[in-house]
Amino acid sequence: MKNKGCLSAGTIGIALLIIVAVLFFWGKSGYNNFVTKEQTVNTKWSNVETVYQKRANLIPNLERTVKSYSKFEQETLTKVVEARSKATSINIDPTNMTEADMAKFQAAQGELSGSLSRLMAVVESYPNLKADQQYINFQREYTAIENSIRSETVYYNESAQDYNTSIKTFPNNILANFTNFKEKPYFKAEAGAQKAPDAFKE
Repeated sequence: MKNKGCLSAGTIGIALLIIVAVLFFWGKSGYNNFVTKEQTVNTKWSNVETVYQKRANLIPNLERTVKSYSKFEQETLTKVVEARSKATSINIDPTNMTEADMAKFQAAQGELSGSLSRLMAVVESYPNLKADQQYINFQREYTAIENSIRSETVYYNESAQDYNTSIKTFPNNILANFTNFKEKPYFKAEAGAQKAPDAFKE
């Protein structure tokens, strides 16, 4: 009976070791998978910031071009410059980004989009400015960048969805909660976001 009891204790010990080993390797694999997916989200976010920054970088040249036309409505240009300043002042840490952060970022970028759209609408009333080569160059670059923004925000959302699904699926959610991996916010579609900006008109 004594040998049988020792055998049982040994069997239980081995079983426990196997369970611990399985949990360890599952946890290691799951953790590394979370890290990889989160890094992908961070990279996509960096791409989003880059294209928005490219758009912001167009504004100084636009400002110089428009200012050369003294009769142009300066208030419209001023609002673009102010919106650019506000948009570029928002810095977000993608490793700790919240829904509120995303909403603030989108609101500022949306304000800049609206200001630029209003300015370009006003330019339609100024044939000489509209035909200015510098303005034409701006509009070409602006159209390309807006299309890139749409693409990069879609890529970001796709990577965020992949990551979020991974950390919220059972039993991964247990490990994610224990290791403090948090859900990433999504870009929300804006009115008219599905329509690319028109190229300059002749």
